Amino acid sequence: MKLEPPSAIGASFYDVFRSIDSNSLTNGLVATVFAVTGPVAIILSVASSAGLEKNIVNTWIFAAFGIGGLLTLVLSYLYRQPLAMAWTMPGAALLGSSLGHLTFSEAVGAFLVSGLLMVLLGISGLARWLMEKFPNNVVMAMVAGVFLPFGLNLITGFENTPFISGVAIFSFAVTSVFSRIGRYTPPMLSALVSGIIAAALVGKGPVIPDEMSWLAEPTIITPTFSIDAMIELVIPLVISVIAVQNMQGVSVLKTVGYNAPINVLTVVCGYGSLLMGMLGCVPTCVTGPANAILVSSGKKGTHYLGAMLFGFLFALMGLFSPLLIETATSMPRDFILVLGGLAMLPVLTSAFSSAFSFERSSRLSDFAAIITFLVTVSDISIFNIASPFWGLVFGSIIYFSSRISLLR
Repeated sequence: MKLEPPSAIGASFYDVFRSIDSNSLTNGLVATVFAVTGPVAIILSVASSAGLEKNIVNTWIFAAFGIGGLLTLVLSYLYRQPLAMAWTMPGAALLGSSLGHLTFSEAVGAFLVSGLLMVLLGISGLARWLMEKFPNNVVMAMVAGVFLPFGLNLITGFENTPFISGVAIFSFAVTSVFSRIGRYTPPMLSALVSGIIAAALVGKGPVIPDEMSWLAEPTIITPTFSIDAMIELVIPLVISVIAVQNMQGVSVLKTVGYNAPINVLTVVCGYGSLLMGMLGCVPTCVTGPANAILVSSGKKGTHYLGAMLFGFLFALMGLFSPLLIETATSMPRDFILVLGGLAMLPVLTSAFSSAFSFERSSRLSDFAAIITFLVTVSDISIFNIASPFWGLVFGSIIYFSSRISLLR
């Protein structure tokens, strides 16, 4: 068994409180706000198109947030790095196209088999071996391609909600440029608070319904194991977790100096997928966008605190999933997209600088990176596998082909 040992054995909770950092905690809050809006909208869209009953949707969100939050809390504390866990969004999108001809119980059966396969890949050490074989600049080009739409959302969000988003962007810019102000009011916190105030002033603030059940009432979904569902879903789901979502998250952490426990994360994703699958949720993964927000500012040794706050709030929102669905969808979507775009700016800068050197001696390497980037942003889907995976494949082929040609 090739699992990475935790780094916090013997550490106390006093060490956690002693290293509290306002920037990291703010990032944890912003990452939570970001993760409970756009991704929730994807779940709701898939559920609506498939005609799923409301109790199944509530159970799905309970599993996604509750289990994902607890896993984030434990892993981030043990490994002293931000390890935000959620669910695979490409997998959710894939599920939406499959439920037209597969039953939901057949999809749940595929979730469980996917979880078992990920456990085997993690325990064997194959997950880390595969990830480490990909060239770093190709991986970072894929990360840049994945996060570029989030950065562009900053522009489109401002266009659609100029007042609310403009206030948030202005607050972010002021606290970023004037370091004395930003020292006491982190840029992302100022953007979040000022944006919510602006939204409330125009009657678009968060709304809590008067009559509704606040607490989740999860239901275990009985799986059906069918050959058609296995062929269509299992391999694409595993690839979407390991080669797309986890690769994004691990690469983001690598840009700021973290060495993520890849095998452990794969095993945890596997077991998490088994638990979440029984409750009707797509497989567990390391979330790239949330981890990108968590490391966007603050000191390296304190980022895990933001992740722990993220995990706690995630788990709490899983418990109150019916309330979450109503309030998350009441905030202006474009404002949330702007918040995500602001948080992605440092990550995009780092990803582009790592992917492209623009030196004469590395033209072939840059060519591999630009192909990776272009394929990733193209949003193509081959064999129901999303474009980030194919970006890695095509970019790596070009990279290794150029290495071989240079050796001849």
